[in-house]
Amino acid sequence: MHSLKSLHKRISDAFSNARFNEAPLQLYQPIAYTLDLGGKRLRPLLVLMSCDIFGGEIENAVYPAMGVEIFHNFTLLHDDIMDNAPLRRGNKTVHHKWDTNTAILSGDTMFVIAYEYVAKTNPQLLPQVLDLFNDTARKVCEGQQYDMNFETQADVSIADYMTMIRLKTAVLIACSLKLGAILANAGQDDAEKIYDLGIELGLAFQLQDDFLDAFGDTSKFGKAIGGDIATNKKTFLYIKAFELAKGETLSRLTNYYLDKQIGIPQKTQGILAIYRELKIDEITRNEIEIHHLKAMEILNTLPFKPAMTRELVQLMHEMLGRER
Repeated sequence: MHSLKSLHKRISDAFSNARFNEAPLQLYQPIAYTLDLGGKRLRPLLVLMSCDIFGGEIENAVYPAMGVEIFHNFTLLHDDIMDNAPLRRGNKTVHHKWDTNTAILSGDTMFVIAYEYVAKTNPQLLPQVLDLFNDTARKVCEGQQYDMNFETQADVSIADYMTMIRLKTAVLIACSLKLGAILANAGQDDAEKIYDLGIELGLAFQLQDDFLDAFGDTSKFGKAIGGDIATNKKTFLYIKAFELAKGETLSRLTNYYLDKQIGIPQKTQGILAIYRELKIDEITRNEIEIHHLKAMEILNTLPFKPAMTRELVQLMHEMLGRER
């Protein structure tokens, strides 16, 4: 079995050796810039790790794994345009560094490049791989649309929200794990199980992100706390708070979100205080734990000895900000 460190290095080396600065430079420089921003590259790691534990040859999975990561970065590039976000991973977003038209076209090209990499696989497995990738790409777009709908939708339930993050976030994590299984010629039942594991892991991962946005340590989280609160984003915490708040607490909560005269620091502090009153932090942590345990339960149904999945379990813990 390969170590997490060695798999991470293999992915890093693959991207270091790839060449995205082609002509015209105005099209490809933003792509190279985006991919050079790095990130944790969790999804290609999951592809290689899944392939490894199912007994496959990881070299056969490197290009498809890169394709998944390129696709993920394409979605971030276009998300930044929709959100008019100025920064990504502490650097200027493409549409701020260049312009919106450049960002759209470079993003479209990244989507094509992602397909090219994903398609670099065993021809016998290609139909399964492309079916999975196409289904995932469509669902990610559906999730993004739901997320956009929520901005103007008055009533969003927890069930609505979980459906949205399942599509926008979890399916790509699930795709990564199933892709590795397919490339290792795993059985269909096992490939479906590890996909389901990825869904639960992805739900926990997004809920953890929601939690950290409100209650995280800025130095560890890598971005300012309260960004979702500042933009009135309907996260799990927001929805659960409005579900539980009553009387005077509900009035205060509503006022913080609706009164545009309240400054962002005061708004953030006030809403976080209400979240703590309602124990939203504990409720969110419990929800994360539920999905983490479901993922572990699925992992335990797969025909692996603990030594074979040790690195995967470690990565799952790291994704959720846990100790080993």
